[in-house]
Amino acid sequence: MEQSRERFANEVDIALAQSARPFAIHNARKVDARGVAEHYWLVSDGSAIIATGNRDDDFAAACASVGLDADTDSDSVSSADSGNAMTGSAGSVTDAAGRMMTPGYVDIHAHGSWGSSFDDGVQGIRMARAGHMMHGTIRQVLSLITNPLDVMCANLQTVHGMMSARPDILGAHLEGPFLALSRKGAHDPECLKDPVPEYVDRLLHAANGCLRQITIAPELPHGIDAICRFAAAGVVPAVGHCDADYATARKGFNAGAGIMTHMFNAMNGLHHRKPGPIPAAVEDPRVTIELINDGFHVQDPMVRLGFSFAPHRIAFVTDAMAATDCPDGHYLLGALDVNVIDGHARLVSNGAIAGSTLTLEKAVQRAVLELGFTPTDAVEAATLTPAKAFGFNRANPVTKQPLGLLAPGYAADVLLLDPATWAVEHVWCDAHLLR
Repeated sequence: MEQSRERFANEVDIALAQSARPFAIHNARKVDARGVAEHYWLVSDGSAIIATGNRDDDFAAACASVGLDADTDSDSVSSADSGNAMTGSAGSVTDAAGRMMTPGYVDIHAHGSWGSSFDDGVQGIRMARAGHMMHGTIRQVLSLITNPLDVMCANLQTVHGMMSARPDILGAHLEGPFLALSRKGAHDPECLKDPVPEYVDRLLHAANGCLRQITIAPELPHGIDAICRFAAAGVVPAVGHCDADYATARKGFNAGAGIMTHMFNAMNGLHHRKPGPIPAAVEDPRVTIELINDGFHVQDPMVRLGFSFAPHRIAFVTDAMAATDCPDGHYLLGALDVNVIDGHARLVSNGAIAGSTLTLEKAVQRAVLELGFTPTDAVEAATLTPAKAFGFNRANPVTKQPLGLLAPGYAADVLLLDPATWAVEHVWCDAHLLR
């Protein structure tokens, strides 16, 4: 298995380094935040989606405009060998054979996969990204765990260095070190700090523009000031791993925090006389709210309740650690020992939940097949909503074309899914066929 995963990671590297070519997909069931459409097609010029629709005549014309022949024999998804999909299929017309077609999934909070963490340098990032790409997460903000400050700075520099060659890497998320000790979860207490200006400046300098999100407990002595400083630098602060009361959380959001880190987890919960940070996030239309839909971090009744709190503002995240898509056993989260039993990760030292082994593929499957969410709502939570958290739903310097919809002008990030199981079968990232 290790050899096949390394081979896939190498194939992703090679494919993303090559120039993308035009491609077209037809005979699909389109599902995105704008709704469901049958007999759907799209055409990409190798840079962005240039046309979509459901009329065959329009499909032929759109194909011709980028040098494709809609009447040639199509690559059939139902018969394609996914292990060799990258060879010879890009720059072609693909018959989806009734498969579902969605935008690529966007995960803004994950730590690793396939035995590797995003803190493990270039090779760790390659492997962990390949693991999530295999399951449809086309774009990802790489979450870095709490470590000594110099280690966190070095890890930010690594992420920055990889971004120019990897359009799938959207930047970094620092989950720490500015967290409440009482809500630290699986973070090393020896590395937690108050976000004084010196530390803020060090992290911003090391990131050199790649830092997208940082989780901060706003009740820390310098918490609100740090939120202001990061927001002024173009970073989206997130309220989380906190013990903040309602008023302090509101101050954090008014100071520039635009995300709530994994709602319900590592924070004080709902109470009728101590409302805490959750209502502050729910009431604020500027805030994107992360939710881990694995049935373990948040059990199903609370997933349904949480999803109803803020329509179109709930972003599915995985908080996935290195053990994702791996057997149970011993793993590391930063420098901390973790045991994974029945797919659930806990610290060896105190039994605290230590991230998840979730993929966005599974989160969407659960939402539709187990919880009864509409396909549109489930897909929106894994595509357009997380993209909106950073303005990636619009043209921007990081992704160039906007993310999150199957529409003209949007990035050519496309998934084809099995219509019965919602399993990911084929993956296009930035017009490159990767699976």
